[in-house]
Amino acid sequence: MAVETERLFVGGAWRDAAGTFDDFNPATGEAWRAVADGGADAAADAVEAARAAQPEWAALPHDQRAKVLIDAMGAIGELQDTLVEALVDEGGSWIGKAMFETGYVGGIAQAAAAAAHMVTGELIPSASGKVSMVVREPVGVVTVITPWNFPLLLSMRAVAFALAVGNAVVLKPSEETPVAGGVLVGRIFEAAGLPPGLLNVVTCSRARVAEVGEVLVGHPAVGAVSFTGSSAVGREIAALGGRHLKRVALELGGKDALIVLDDADLERAVGAATFGSFMHAGQICMSTERILVDTAVAEEFTERFAAKAAELAVGDPRSNVIGPVINARQADKIRRHIDDAVAHGATVRTGGGNDGLFFQPTVLDGVAPDMAVWTEETFGPVAPVVTVSGEEEAVKLANDSEYGLSAGIITADEERGLSVARRLETGMAHINDTSVYDEPNAPFGGVKSSGVGRHGGKAAIEAFTTTRWLTLERGGRLYPF
Repeated sequence: MAVETERLFVGGAWRDAAGTFDDFNPATGEAWRAVADGGADAAADAVEAARAAQPEWAALPHDQRAKVLIDAMGAIGELQDTLVEALVDEGGSWIGKAMFETGYVGGIAQAAAAAAHMVTGELIPSASGKVSMVVREPVGVVTVITPWNFPLLLSMRAVAFALAVGNAVVLKPSEETPVAGGVLVGRIFEAAGLPPGLLNVVTCSRARVAEVGEVLVGHPAVGAVSFTGSSAVGREIAALGGRHLKRVALELGGKDALIVLDDADLERAVGAATFGSFMHAGQICMSTERILVDTAVAEEFTERFAAKAAELAVGDPRSNVIGPVINARQADKIRRHIDDAVAHGATVRTGGGNDGLFFQPTVLDGVAPDMAVWTEETFGPVAPVVTVSGEEEAVKLANDSEYGLSAGIITADEERGLSVARRLETGMAHINDTSVYDEPNAPFGGVKSSGVGRHGGKAAIEAFTTTRWLTLERGGRLYPF
C-alpha cells in the first residue's frame, strides 16, 4: 500500500526534493511516510528565504509578532489529533506522552508570545555625558536542529522563541521523526498566518545530514544555531560553529541521578523513580539513569521499585505505557548495557528481556562504576540502582559523570535537599521530584557534556538576540585634534 509523501517547506511553499526516504513506524516496522530528502541546495535556499524575510518581521511591533504565536496556539489545538497520531506512529510514543506533548507545545507558544514583550534594554552611565544605551536585537537567521524523542516539543521550544524575538528560522528535524518534528511545525505556523520565509523546514535522510548540516551552520546568513541531541553530535556542531564563529545553544545528553536519602518518603521515591526511568521507555535527555539510595532504605526501596516496574505493560503504544525504542541501533545499545552489567556482577531485579524494539522495564541492582550502564547514556527503560552510605557519598557518585543535566533528590527535609542540590554539578535539580521536569518559562540546560546555553523564558531571549551598545552624543566629548 502506498504511503503519503511529505515535502519541504521553503519560502512559504511546499516543494518536492530530488528524492524521498522512508519514515518508519518503530512499533510495526512498516514505512509510515515517504519524506522529502533535501540536500545542500535545499538548505541554502531555505537560509536565503529566511534572510530575505527576516528584516520586515523584525521591524514589526512586538505585539504583532506575539499575535502570530497566540494564533499558533489555536492551530495546535485544531491539529491535535494529527499531532498525536504522528507522535505515536512515527515516534513510538505512548499515547499519554503524545497527548502531554501536544498540550505542552501550546504552553510554549504562549510563553514565546510573552517573550516578545520582554525584550528589554538598559541605560548605563556615561563619563562623557552621552545617552548610553544597551539594546537587544535579533541575530537574524536561526538554525534549529532537533532530535526524535520529543520532536514536536523540542522543535517548538526553539522555533517559537526565535520567531517571537524577531528572527527567521530554518528547522531541520531528526530523520527519525521528520513529520512530528518538522513538517507539522511548518503546518502549525502556516495556519497561524506566519509570513512566508520566516519558518523553513528542511528534511533529509541520515545519508545527507552532513551536507545539510554544513550549510545550516556555516552559511554566512546564519546568526545562531540551536541544537538538541547527543553529546557526540553536539561537539561536532560546536566545532563547526566555532570555525564559522557562530553562536550555539546546545542541549545534549544526560546521565541523570535520583538521590533517595535515608529520610525519604519511599512511596514518593518509588513514584519518582518509575516515572523518571520509564517515561517514553527511558528515551528522554532528563531520564533517571542512576538511582542512588541510602543503605538504610535501599532494600525496601529496590523491592518496591522493582514490583512497580514489573506492573508496567509493554507493547502497542496506543494502549501500553512502554512502547518501542526508536530503532535497532538504540536497541543494540540497551541490550549491550544490560548484558555488560550482568556480566560484571549486577542483578536483574525485574525485566531484562526484549522482543525486538520492545524492552521490559528493567531494574538493575548492584551496579558499579566500572559498568557501561553507569558511565554511558543508555536512553532506554533501564534503571540502575546503587546503594550509598549517606549524602556525601551520594553527591560524590552523582557528580561522577561526564554529564550534568538534571537531578532529583527525595528527602523529608527541604533544607537538606537544597543543600544537596547546590553541591550537584547539574544545570537543574528538583527536590522531592524526579529528574524529568520542565516548564516553558524556565532556563533549561546543562553543564559539562550536557551542553552550553539555555532554552526557555528569558534565557531563550538571550540565546536568540544579540547585545548592542548605542550612544547619543550630547556635546560633552572633546577631541584631541
